[in-house]
This record gives sequence, structure tokens and C-alpha cells, in this order.
Amino acid sequence: MSAQHRSATRVHVDLGDRSYEVHIGAGLSSSPACLDGLQLSGDAMVVTNDVVAPLHLETWLPLLKARHAHVHTVQLPDGEDHKDWSTLNRVFDALLGSGCDRGCTIYALGGGVVGDIAGFAAACYMRGVAYVQIPTTLLAQVDSSVGGKTAVNHPLGKNMIGAFHQPIRVLCDLSVLRTLPEREYHCGLAEVIKYGPIADWAFFEWIEAHAEALLGRDVEALTYAVRRSCEIKADVVGRDEREGDLRAILNFGHTFGHAIEAGLGFGRWLHGEAVACGMVMATQLSTRLRMVDVDVDDRLRRLLVRCGLPDRGPAALVPDRYLELMRLDKKARAREIRFVLLEGRGKAVVRSAPDDLVRDVLIATTASA
Repeated sequence: MSAQHRSATRVHVDLGDRSYEVHIGAGLSSSPACLDGLQLSGDAMVVTNDVVAPLHLETWLPLLKARHAHVHTVQLPDGEDHKDWSTLNRVFDALLGSGCDRGCTIYALGGGVVGDIAGFAAACYMRGVAYVQIPTTLLAQVDSSVGGKTAVNHPLGKNMIGAFHQPIRVLCDLSVLRTLPEREYHCGLAEVIKYGPIADWAFFEWIEAHAEALLGRDVEALTYAVRRSCEIKADVVGRDEREGDLRAILNFGHTFGHAIEAGLGFGRWLHGEAVACGMVMATQLSTRLRMVDVDVDDRLRRLLVRCGLPDRGPAALVPDRYLELMRLDKKARAREIRFVLLEGRGKAVVRSAPDDLVRDVLIATTASA
């Protein structure tokens, strides 16, 4: 085992017979031990995309070929705008064309889009097969790869067609983050920052103190940030696997953020950028409802801007369009929008708010045309 892998850390996601481990460390692809304990008797199908494959596919293939009789691959087009039914069918075509049976294992090698599509394919193929998440973006490592939410987008809403299907392991190799473009890396920091206001204010303060190390992709800082993010998510998912009110707090910033993504057209703003702006909007709404003090709003804005993220919404979207799109959010009930709001430092709650107040917040947090 390499020295790098010996220093890897693990987070346990406790879901009874669906429990699994998240392995976090640099150089995991060079260690066979990261797949120990898994029953891998059938073929493997690696789902990746045309950006990730040239960078990382060959690094992972030797490890997978040592565990599977046959390893097949399918490369998808890159981008949120391809997270749709037709791209999902390309995975099914590859599985069926390669003769993969119920004993196969799907490996999701890529960011959140690849992970969501591959996970949804695993949930559906032959009524469910095993899959392993190998997230190659910071955003996927700290959020979408853990928890079993899989989906594709619909033109009217993000992640509207999907299923809960837990992976059997998550492998967060921090080495791959060296190849991540700055814009995408910053988007991952948005999801790291998210965990502090909703669950652990001390973690938020740690991020403030170590922002420069994180921006510099320091491995020690990243190891702690990814581990703590996964610990918080694992705790929430372990108590609320299928997204009742508790798990919904993980969507802090996402109600506004998903409206930005859908309203502009998927791919115009990256997911982390939309979530960052959505967190500002949600915090501003919380302060106007007198649930949290204005200092939280100020500190969150400053940290997001330090990390290269937007703190104002796009001028192209008007408040009524936001409200229309947010009524399609999965947390909505009887078309009443329910927001993840802060009711203290490190504590979140799901509740509604008057449309007029939401409009005021949107006006105050939107860039001028």
C-alpha cells in the first residue's frame, strides 16, 4: 500500500444493509485495498465523459481489470445540458450491448452529472445493480457522490426524474483535483461552505481561517474539508435517507439555485455558482424573517466572494420567473414554496415565506441589468 493511501481516511454511511464507506485520500487509484470487502464477481462498466476519460480513465483501469473479468467503458458528452434521458439511454445501450447482467458493477468516473446519470442507470438496469462512485470534482466528492440521490433533468426542472439508489462505495481521490479547472474547483468550495451554516458553525469558521489553503488545493486542508463535509452529509442521510424535512436541509441554497440553472438554461451557470448565489438569497430571507443575525449574511457573502463565487443573481431572471420555477421544486407542497432557511449559526429549518418578501429578497440580491 502506498504512503499516500495509508494516510487515507474513511467515513461510514450507516444505512443498515445498504451501508457503505467513503474513502478519502490522495492516490487511491494505485491501491487495490480501496475495493477490499466488495463482492465484484461480474463485469464492470465505467461510465465517464469525454473530458474526464483522457485525464483519468487509464489511471483507474488497471485496478478495475484486476477485480473484474471484463471492463467496458462508455463515454458521455460533458455538461449539465446533457444530463437528460437521451444520454441515460446511451448508458443502457452500452450495458445491453456489452452483455452486462445483474452481477455487473457500474463505476461512475466523473463529476456530479456523470455520477447522477450512472447512479440512475444502476437503479434502473435490470431493476437495480451495484455501483461505485469515483467523483473527480470537489463538488461531487463532498455532495452528490454520497447519499444515493440519482437523477436526470427535465426541461422544466432540475433532477426531476430519478431514484434513491445507494452506491456500494465512494472513492474520493484527492489527486484528481489537481486537473480541475479553477471555475469548477471554486464551485466545489460552495458545497463545502454550505455545511457550516446548516450544521456546524465551527466548520464554517475553520473554512474562513483556511480559505487560502483550500484555494491552493493543499492536500491536508482538502482532506479535512472533504472528510468533514462527508461526515455531516452521512449523519443527515443516515437519519433521513429519503429526504424528509431533515435531509432537505442539505439543499440550502438549492431552491433559488436550481431556479437560476433552469431559468438561464442548464450549463450557463455551473451548479456551484447557482448554489452560492442561492445561499446568499436564502440567508438574506432568513435575516428578513429575523431568524438569524445579519453578521451571518455578511460573513457568508465575504467568504463566497473570497472563493471566487457569485453573491448576486443574474439580471436576466426576474422575481416572478424565480417564483414560477421554484414552485416546481421537490420540496414544494401544494405549490407552496418551502425554503431551507437558517434559524441560528449551524442550524437550518425548512419553511415557507410570503411571496412578497421573497420578491424583495430577489430584487436586493440580483445584479443590475
